Order: sequence, then structure tokens, then C-alpha cells
Amino acid sequence: MNDRKTNIYIQGIGSYVPPKSVSNQDLSKKVDTSDEWIFSHTGIKNRHIASAEDSTSDLAVNAVNSLLEKCGLDKKAVGGIIVATATGDYPGFPSTACVIQDKLALDGIMAFDVAAGCTGFIYALNIAESLMAGSSLDNVLVIGAEKLSAVTDWSDRNTCVLFGDGAGVALLSRRDDDYSCFVDSVLHARGSGFDKLMIPSGGTKDKHGEARNLYMDGRAVYTFAVRVVKDVIIELLERNNLTLDQIDWIVPHQANMRIIQAAAKRLGIDESKFFMNIGQYANTSAASIPIALNEMIENNLLERGMTIITVGFGAGLTYGGNVIRW
Repeated sequence: MNDRKTNIYIQGIGSYVPPKSVSNQDLSKKVDTSDEWIFSHTGIKNRHIASAEDSTSDLAVNAVNSLLEKCGLDKKAVGGIIVATATGDYPGFPSTACVIQDKLALDGIMAFDVAAGCTGFIYALNIAESLMAGSSLDNVLVIGAEKLSAVTDWSDRNTCVLFGDGAGVALLSRRDDDYSCFVDSVLHARGSGFDKLMIPSGGTKDKHGEARNLYMDGRAVYTFAVRVVKDVIIELLERNNLTLDQIDWIVPHQANMRIIQAAAKRLGIDESKFFMNIGQYANTSAASIPIALNEMIENNLLERGMTIITVGFGAGLTYGGNVIRW
């Protein structure tokens, strides 16, 4: 268990998805698939797709502006930006966080990317909380942003139905009392499976790169995901002397309804304990958990005082989770 006491909490959550929605029926006109097959195998009905002109950083900036408006915070109070993304604007430097920093006109503050695939937001939350606990930083933006449509092979019916675009952001701030919402985190990786889920090269701004499309060994990733979702939840509960009855919500990475159902079965709990919104957004990788948290808040499903577990898995192969006392 993490015994460090800090006064850092999540002040607010924001998100943004592109206005264009692509349904399963729309995809069935382009590849050999159907709404029934996609939904029964994944739980997905729709996904949001960014325009060719919009980059990952554009999606992130829209999410940040929405959050700052809701929180009533002047952007100049932001002391750091951490971005979890697998589909940054460029294949290397500058980092997507630095591009976002430039677009927000926040020169001089800390800004960097976290490359941990779909687990990126979980990694970034833990990194941000740890940095704030050991520094004078008061407000840090933790962003999960993806333009997966730019690395999707739209002729591959096995993968093109799975992904969508979007961005979510959490504002980590410091409180005047000794309350902290961060109870514990576990971060893991299994590098021996790196080639089961990967983007071989390029970035979303790279128009000439080769082998830019995402590759996934679906069966291997499914087997891995079901196991680690269960293992991470059990590990977090045991480390913190908690029971599942003490957890109000489990907020998983939104990859596939079947993965969540299988994990719930192995845990011996009803799948309703897991919040799922994959039906309308598909898999948005590092953006999926903050988008889910924002939707929960907007629908009055997440209230101060609740205890939640976030759990994710993705390219790397990475996996992990957080216990958060909201």
C-alpha cells in the first residue's frame, strides 16, 4: 500500500470527441461486416472520427478548454502538462505535450508525453501525483488523447470496427486540507508481448511513413486483457485491505464489452459494477478512461466520497490500475 500522505485530488474532468459519428451500418457499406456482428462481438455501436485536418493535439486542446471553463481556472495557473497518447502528432519530437503547450500559449511549464498505450492515462495519473507530491506544482493537466483513425486500416474488418477518436483530461490540484483522492496505483508491463499490439512507425501528422497502421493479434490481446483486469483489481484490493463491496465503481479501459464481461465473471461480480460506454465511443485508447469519467460526472453517477478503481491494459504490453477516493 502507498503510505505517502498528500493533499492532491482530481479537481475536474473534461473530454472532447469529434462531431462526426460513424455507425456500424456505415462501416458495413465499406467492409464485409454487420451491425449485429460488431455489437455482439464488441459492444460497439458507434465511434467518433476526427477530420483529416484535426490532429491529436487539437482534440486535446478542445478537451482542456472545456475543462478549464467548467473549473473556472485561468490557464496560466497550470504548471504542467502530461499527455498519454499512442497517436501523437509526430513520430518523435516534438512531443504532443509540447505542441499542446504551444497551442495553449503556456511556454515555460513542464510538458511531456507518456507512451504506455491504452494504459497511458493510468500511468500518467500516477506520475503526475508523484511529481506533485515532491514539488511545488499546484495544477497539472493529465491528458489522454488519440486519433486512432489515422493509424487504422479501414479495409481490415477485424480492426477498423474497434477504434474511435477523442480526448479526455483530468485536472490534478492541491487542497488546503490533508485529503488526497489517490489511495494507490499499480503499474506493470510485459515486454515479451510487445509485438501483439503495435503501431510500427509514423505519427498522425506523418503523411509518408510506412507501416503506420495499427496491428493487433486479437486473440492474444483478449486472453491477456481478461487475465490482467482481474489480477490488477485483486492486487489493488489486497494491497489496500479493501473488498469489492467497498468499491462504488470499476472504470475500465473501454476496449471490448466481452473482455469486461469475462473479467467480471472471473471475479464473481455482476458486470454492472463496471462502467461501460464503449457502445458510443468504441476504443479510444488512452482517452477512454477520462472520457468515461467525464460521462459519469455528467450523468451524476460519480460523486465526491465514492471509491473507484480504474484498470487498463494496452500496447507494451502494459497494464495497471488506480484506487481513487473521489
